[in-house]
Amino acid sequence: MFNITDLPTYPGCYLFKDKNDTIIYVGKAKNIKKRVKSYIQKNDLDPKTKSLIKHALSMDFITTDNEVEALILENTLIKKYQPKYNIRLKDAKNFAYIQVTDEEYPRILLARKKIGKGKFYGPFVSAHERDYILYFLRKTFLLRTCKKMPKKPCLRHHINLCDAPCKGLISKQEYHDKIEKIKLVLSGKTKELIKKMKKEMENHSKKSQFERSLQLRNQITALEKLSERQNMQRQKKYNEDIINFEISDNKVYLLLFNIYKGILSNKNEFLFEYHDGFFEEFIVQYYSENPIPKELIVPMKIDNSLNVFLEKMSGKKIRITTPQKGEKKQLLNLVLKNIEITFFTDVVKVHALKSKLNLQEAPSIIECFDISHLSGTSTVGSMVQYRNGRPDKNNYRRFKIRTVEGIDDFAAIAEIVRRRYTRLIVEDAKLPNLIIIDGGKGQLNFALKELEKLGLKIPIISIAKNFEEIFLPGSNIPLKLGKTEKALKFVQEIRDEAHRFAIKYNRLLRKKELIA
Repeated sequence: MFNITDLPTYPGCYLFKDKNDTIIYVGKAKNIKKRVKSYIQKNDLDPKTKSLIKHALSMDFITTDNEVEALILENTLIKKYQPKYNIRLKDAKNFAYIQVTDEEYPRILLARKKIGKGKFYGPFVSAHERDYILYFLRKTFLLRTCKKMPKKPCLRHHINLCDAPCKGLISKQEYHDKIEKIKLVLSGKTKELIKKMKKEMENHSKKSQFERSLQLRNQITALEKLSERQNMQRQKKYNEDIINFEISDNKVYLLLFNIYKGILSNKNEFLFEYHDGFFEEFIVQYYSENPIPKELIVPMKIDNSLNVFLEKMSGKKIRITTPQKGEKKQLLNLVLKNIEITFFTDVVKVHALKSKLNLQEAPSIIECFDISHLSGTSTVGSMVQYRNGRPDKNNYRRFKIRTVEGIDDFAAIAEIVRRRYTRLIVEDAKLPNLIIIDGGKGQLNFALKELEKLGLKIPIISIAKNFEEIFLPGSNIPLKLGKTEKALKFVQEIRDEAHRFAIKYNRLLRKKELIA
């Protein structure tokens, strides 16, 4: 690999490089020589570390005076070089800012980063509170949300959620006055705005402009409630973050709960490959980009240098707690329970279905078809797709039946199955591992014939509503599954979603026909 004889025994960072002299991993250590030596001497390395060692052909190092400085340096180097084998937290799903756009008629949007024109407010510690404020401001001040201004007022105007600047029902000056008020709220100057608006309301009342005065009164009432809500939250306890994780198949499943002044306000999910020291690395990377709370509740003891690092970053005293019992231990257990629900429930469902249907592989992609009509009119088909146990709404499809007249669910199912998989074959797209048909033996047989015509061998089943029976090809006897079994509940969940999606499309078509 490389010569470690001349490595220093001081704290610092070590940088592994590949054949192209590209940095592929940055690590920190109390003793650089001892840490790097452990990579060579250990026989029970995890797969990710084995791959790292295989590709690391050279290395460099930077010494520091102490381990806290090493932590800071490590974080800086990881940000700069984005090494392949370090944890990457780009997939965190929280948006941090509210953006007031720089448009003729501005909108307010969620924004993860300060990119684009406009003014940004945040970052917001509580995603829940941020979303509430965004909803509140749009509703209270009747702002437009459309990406492109339509030619005529949309539904939001007709249900009194937008002043329709597209139709000129509000002047540009009036609209911008609202935006200035919104900026005061986002700047934390709600009370100042309320005083200003009360004077404005009195002036309109004196001029007998009662409609405008009433509108202002309603806005003031809403703002006062918002101010009370924010004050109540500020009176609660200090901020805490609770972190827990589970390791399975050399992957780390980690959840972080933000407790914002006593209120559980946000949940962040992370999934990355396991390697030694992953937890410290996660803490450093996450809190270099996010607010550091007064207390961290964690499942394992952390080196004191990490505590010093966090205090240096935040400029305040930070408490790191590893509880063994009591309320904080219960909170850690709650996070662990959520990990099971968030990451593993879907996996369990998929594998339960594989087992009950005797499939060769777990059905990671499932597609389900349903037909909907009203006494043979406005007949439509739906297809929903589940990936790894979860709905993938980007791959939902709906079909207007073209070749079937009247009530003929068998022929309608045949048509949409034929159209769906003919298209996937032409596009050379990925096929599902399992197909579910909403219906009985008849619908199943018609769908199966279409697959055979296309030369496809995809596992297929149907589920009949009357007795919730599952039918398999080549068997007249339904598969018996207990009402509480995960496999049956999963099939029912998918079928119900396909049914909902089909009915929604059917209603849309009938509404269009009535309007026409």
